Parts: sequence; structure tokens; C-alpha cells
Amino acid sequence: MRLAVCLVIAASLLQGALCHAAKKDVPKPVPWSFKPLLSAAIPEVGDVSWPRTRIDRFLLARMEAAGAKPAARAAPRELVRRLFFDVTGMPPPMEAVVRFEMNPTDARYAALVERLLGSPQHGERWGRYWLDLARYTDQTPSWLESTASSFLYRDWVVKALNEDMPYDEFVMRQLAVDQMPGFKVTDLPSLGFLGLSPTYFKELQLPPEIIRTTVADEWEEHVDAVGRTFLGLTLACARCHDHKSDPVSARDYHAVAGVFASVRITERPMMSDEVWKPVAVAREQVGKSEKERDALNRKPKVDQEKIEGLERQIVRLKATPHYNLAMANAVEDAALYVVEADNKKGTKLDYKPGMARDLELMKRGDPNSLGDVVPRGFLSAFGSRKFTHGSGRLELGKAIIEDARPLTARVIVNRIWKLHFGRGLVDTPSEFGNLGDAPADQPLLDDLTARFISNGWSLKWLHREILLSAAWRQTSLSAGSEKSDPENKLVSRMPRRRLDLEAWRDAMLTASGTADLKVGGASLPATALHNHRRTLYATSDRHEMDTFLRLHDFPDPGSHSPTRVETTTPLQQLFTLNGPVMLAFADAFARRLCEAGPDLDARVTHGHAILFQRRPTAKEKDLALTFLAGRTHDPAAWSEYAQALLGSNELLFVD
Repeated sequence: MRLAVCLVIAASLLQGALCHAAKKDVPKPVPWSFKPLLSAAIPEVGDVSWPRTRIDRFLLARMEAAGAKPAARAAPRELVRRLFFDVTGMPPPMEAVVRFEMNPTDARYAALVERLLGSPQHGERWGRYWLDLARYTDQTPSWLESTASSFLYRDWVVKALNEDMPYDEFVMRQLAVDQMPGFKVTDLPSLGFLGLSPTYFKELQLPPEIIRTTVADEWEEHVDAVGRTFLGLTLACARCHDHKSDPVSARDYHAVAGVFASVRITERPMMSDEVWKPVAVAREQVGKSEKERDALNRKPKVDQEKIEGLERQIVRLKATPHYNLAMANAVEDAALYVVEADNKKGTKLDYKPGMARDLELMKRGDPNSLGDVVPRGFLSAFGSRKFTHGSGRLELGKAIIEDARPLTARVIVNRIWKLHFGRGLVDTPSEFGNLGDAPADQPLLDDLTARFISNGWSLKWLHREILLSAAWRQTSLSAGSEKSDPENKLVSRMPRRRLDLEAWRDAMLTASGTADLKVGGASLPATALHNHRRTLYATSDRHEMDTFLRLHDFPDPGSHSPTRVETTTPLQQLFTLNGPVMLAFADAFARRLCEAGPDLDARVTHGHAILFQRRPTAKEKDLALTFLAGRTHDPAAWSEYAQALLGSNELLFVD
């Protein structure tokens, strides 16, 4: 019996080993996304009157082949409301809707698209989507490097999008702006993509074997963020072994990880060396004095005279010119080695400034079990470019936009498409490998991508091409389309969209008449009643998320988030009913309604114009009259009415 069991186990182990060997020997299929862009002819269509851009011909050809028809064009009010929220994240003023309703021509619509793409609010709206990918945070736990000026990266992203920085340059600057021609110290905030990367607590009293694992985990996080954000690939899957589904080997992983083993996250001054040197000396002395003062304060017998002397010294040093100038969260080249501490107790993080290192292959991902050295470089599937300039950040950026150009461009085109239409042509926006979804229409994706590249990687060109299409201008209310294309895979209508929390709060802020539209600057808590800034500027905290953000599906700022998860929970409803922020919005909105004059009809009409850009129906007027009967002079009653409008589905959803 025992012999039989042993034979079964041995056979099972042998079979597993053979299967593993067989899998290892079988080359991974090259994903469609790694291949050159298809060059497809523009499809012929039956209804030549419907298309407005080349996008429409591809979509209509698929619809006609499936026996479906596109939905009718959206009503002017519906279209303007959708356009404002989509491009700027803000509701339209009633006047904009009325003007377009009077003359809803293609030319007037195109002019409105152009105006909104040129507004400062456009970069704020679309910058937030990028920050989701970049794991942006305003605050981290106190034991980490300072993020007091992290907003500089957020503001750089907004500015870059407003100025329509070419996407290939946008990528390069976030990885290696300090190594690019024409670099200026004021460009440093762009390095926040790396400079604000999550870092993990390291108890240096522990032995190096443990700390090496923590450091290796940080490198993995950086590789993962770069891979998924720019390439749509899960490169971190190859840390322990060759990627199970994609042609990405463990050696590829370590070649890229070597870049981040040669980088140190740090704050960098946005001033010349000449100006910075006295500031650096003053800051170092302040740090020593504060440490000495704190030590004295902990002693049983306090030397008050010495403490006061240190305080005066600190104040004097902090008066150094430019002492409080904002510092950019950035990186610098410095090879990191985790070694035993000098006193043989614990661990030391030994950075070698200006140097780079190649990583040894970590067997099964274990940094304490090492194999051959792997030179820094790019993925072998794209030509195995070797990195020899410093850490390799600049060469990594070039490899992403040159060697992997079709993939990189497809990924960003698909992201923009998904955010406009609610679903991507590839429905896994950060997984373009073999485990991701196949494109619903690769000829369309590749044609749009090729034209995006030929138009200078211009994101505004891409937005314009989508917004001017007949497909984007379809109504969301189409019974025929819902029947022939129930999942809207053919894009035969526009989906009804729920506003994300930023657009929802910004709409209520606009309704209250208290919105502060200043662009840029430090963040404020979303729940602070004095915060009248756009929600983009609400404090994102990796350690303790703001209640408003946490309840309303704000992404984890510690991880790459390609898609917002939508939930509907009792806590959200309770917040709408009882949240101090909601009550403050309602009070401010009510005061604005009352400014329309003493007439009930005028106030109700004014409220619907502000929130919904339309006149109230007779039923809505009757409901308001019934609710306010006998209380039209009571401010509390108007606040309750205003709160009911702010909590309505019509504000939360856009057709």
C-alpha cells in the first residue's frame, strides 16, 4: 500500500515537472498589441450621410454587418450637458444650452468643442484621470519622505494637458526630464510619477535579508506602475519566473528593475546650485538643532536656557533666503545596495550617488537567492535595447515611445476612447497582453492610433476626433439600439453615464455659487466646509482617506487605478441626507434660489436652470409648491428643497 502511494506521488511529481518543462519550452504567443499597426482601408458603408469622421465609418460598417442602426443624434441640451461634463468635468451654464438650442449646427458644435478643449478646466478634468494611473497622493504616512509639495506634480500634469504637450514627450518627461536636452530645474515636478511612488517602511534594526525583500518589493511596484501605465503590461508577473502568458521573461523583468535599483526617490530644489547651497546648509543645521532640542526636552531636568538658544538659532536659520521654497518630489540616479550596518547590528541602505547597478537574477523573486547579473535594458520582445546612460531612465523612456511605439500609442488611445465612451475598444485598459481582452475593432483602433501618431501624438487632436464623431453625438435613449445591440458593443448609442465624485461635487459647488476656479496650488480636505475649490484639489491621503472620497469610490492612491469602480451603498445615501458638506451645499444653493426674487415660480425655475439647464415641468412645480406650502419664507424649507434637488439622479447621471 505504502509503495503504491509513493509511486502515485512520484508519477504526479514527474508529470508536473514534465508539464512545467514543456510549458517552459513552448514560446509564448506574441500578443496582437506587440505587432505593427494594421493598415486597413476605410470601410464602405451604406448610409453615407451618417458618418462625420473616419471613426464613424468603421463603427457603421460593423453595425450594418450586424443588422443594427445607430441611434438618433442627441437633443441639443443633452449634447451640450454631456460635452461640458466630459471635457471639463463642470456643468454648462444655462446660457450655453440656450445659445446652442437656437442654432445647433455642426459648425457651432465644433466651435464649442474647441472652446472647451482650450479652457483651463479641461486639463483639470483629464489630469485627474492620469493621476489615477500615476498613484498620485498629497500625503503619505509621517515616516516617509515629505510630500508637502506633491501638488507640483499634479499641477504639472494639468498644465501639460492644457498646453497639449505631445504624449511621447509627456511620457519621457515623467521618467527622465532631468536627462533631456534643454532641461531646466523648473521642469523637475514632472518626475513626480516616480518621485511619489509608494515606499514601504523599513525597520533598519532588522537584518539585511529582510530589508532586501522590502526594497525588492518597491522595485517591483515601480516596474508594475511603469509597465501597466505606459505599456498596458503586467511586467511584475515576471519577477519570480517567466511571464505565464506573455513573451516577457524573468530576465526582462530584472533588466527593467535594474533602472529602479539605480534610482533614489528624493526632494530636489527648483533653483540653481548657487542659490541652493546656503539653503541646504541652513536646512541641515536646522535639522541638527531640532534634533538636539528635542533630545533636551526629553531629559528629566530641562535646560531651558540652552533650548531657547537653539530655538533662536532655528528661527535665524529659517530666515535664510528661499528657505521655504517648494521642493519637487523627484528622483536622482544613485545605485542602492542593502548591506549590513557598520556596527554589525541591523541594516544600512547604501546609496552610491551618480552610479548605476545591474541586478542579479532573483531566483523565484527572492533577493537573497541570486543568479547571473542581468544588464539593464528593455523587453526582449522589442529588441532588447541595453541601457548604458546612468540609471537608464532616459533610455527606458525612449524604448517605450520608440521600440514599443505601436503598443504605447494603442494603450493611450484606448484609454481616451474608454473615458469618452464608457468602455474601451480593448476593455482591459492596463492589460494588453494575452490575458487581456481582444480589441472589439482592431482596424478602427489601429487606424485611430496611426493618425494619432501622425498628428504629433496630440491628445487634443484625439479628443477632437472622438467628440466630433457622429457616434459620440448619439442619444443614449434608443429603444431600437438597445434591442439590436443590448451591450452596446457596436457603439450604436451613447451610454448613460454616472458622474464620478469629482464631477458630482463640482456640479454641486457650481450650483452653490461659491466655486473657486483658481488653477493649481496646495490641496484641502474634501470635507472641509471652507473648501470651495474643485475636487481635483481635495487632499488624497494614502494613510487615511478623506471620508467624502472614501465613500464615493475614489481610487486607492497607493496603486495604479485604470478604472473607477462604481458602487451604490447605504452610506452614500446617508451622506447625501446628513453629510455636513451636503448640508452646506444645500444652504448655499437655497440662498441662490432666493436671490431670484420672492416669486415661488421664479425660484423653482432658477433652480432647474442652474442644475439641469432646463425649465421645470408642471409636475415639478406642483411638487415644489406642495413641499413649500406655508413655508416659502422659511430658509430651512428652501435648504431642504435645495438638498432634494442636489441629491437627485438627474444631477448624478448624464445622458
